[in-house]
Amino acid sequence: MAQDDLPTVFELTPLNPDFNQNPHKLLDRLRNECPVRRDEAAGTFILTRYADVRGTLSDTTMWRDPARAEEAAILPRRLLDPPPPGLEVHDGSGSSILLSDDPDHARIRNPLQMALYKRVAKCRPLVAKVVDEILDRINGATQFDVMDTFAVPVPIDVIARILGVDDTMLVEFREWSEGVILSLNPFRTPEQTEKFVASANALNAYFHELMMERRKNPRDDLISDMMMLQAEGAPLTDGELQNNLQGLLVGGNLTTTDLIGNGIHLFLTHPGELAKLKADPNLINSAVEEILRFESPVDITGRIASRDMEVGGCPIKQTQSIFMSLRGANRDPATFADPHKFDIARKDAPHVAFGGGAHLCIGSPLARLEAQVALSAFFDRYPNLRLADPDEPPQWRSLPFFRGLQRLEVRT
Repeated sequence: MAQDDLPTVFELTPLNPDFNQNPHKLLDRLRNECPVRRDEAAGTFILTRYADVRGTLSDTTMWRDPARAEEAAILPRRLLDPPPPGLEVHDGSGSSILLSDDPDHARIRNPLQMALYKRVAKCRPLVAKVVDEILDRINGATQFDVMDTFAVPVPIDVIARILGVDDTMLVEFREWSEGVILSLNPFRTPEQTEKFVASANALNAYFHELMMERRKNPRDDLISDMMMLQAEGAPLTDGELQNNLQGLLVGGNLTTTDLIGNGIHLFLTHPGELAKLKADPNLINSAVEEILRFESPVDITGRIASRDMEVGGCPIKQTQSIFMSLRGANRDPATFADPHKFDIARKDAPHVAFGGGAHLCIGSPLARLEAQVALSAFFDRYPNLRLADPDEPPQWRSLPFFRGLQRLEVRT
């Protein structure tokens, strides 16, 4: 099949105005015409069918480490570029669970996941308290930007409290968190790189200080949990902890912000579904799953073939790169009935918005909890909310491989 005129990886980002406005026009075409597509310019395969994406994600033998990718795999191998000038590199700085394979992946992830999940299991009251505090700050405003005033601060303040950040440091912590998110933009400006480096260095120094303090004087927080596990023999260096706590912070804040913002936008543009939720608040859990499916915060995830294999009838050689369109898979009509319909009572197969397999998003339970609490409380507080300008098209960010709103102006 001729593939010359099919969308490339670079066209499947919000830097392409057509994709930014309506990604599914391109993704539907790719799924229909060439669901396993080799993009020679990017040196990767692109999967858009649900069955292929889910099957590849579930294959725990696949690799994540970009160093294992062939030289032609341009995008994965860019992750091997040296850090920007001025970024302080510490012991374990390369051991991120996002990009490592076993045994290092399991060695680092397992204790961190165990401690995080225990925290999440009992933190619903904390999340509710943070959400109420932020809503109280908005109180009285007749028009406001949902993203700036609500969707952004909720996940940052929640993870700060879980980690054990002192209340007096919350302003600085928020600024650093926003700064390190710039690391996810491969096309950032020199000024943005400078801000990222300064924020990352400040955050690393703060995490180091916090870890030293909790090692001496433990408290009821995640940093103390990790110091205790380390003392009990968990084979983790301080540098590995700092690096992965920062990764948890960056990935979790951005994607949960977008999950909340996308959810509010979907409800405001689908009043029938909002009415359904108001009539039955118990639908909130399935509503969050439908938001994740319908408007996934993350576009793609990647793997490296660990062997010669076949996906969807297409041969793939060992070390070749595979990009999986989570967004495309989540709207596959072969899996989801009427896939372009937003339906909070949907009972179809599970979405793949959080990836899958050994690298399933470690923050997914926290993201779900935050969205459930935040969306319920938001519409309880603002039952008659509407878009400030219903005719204005949504302003999507241009950050590659992520989907979230730049602004969401509303009126009470």
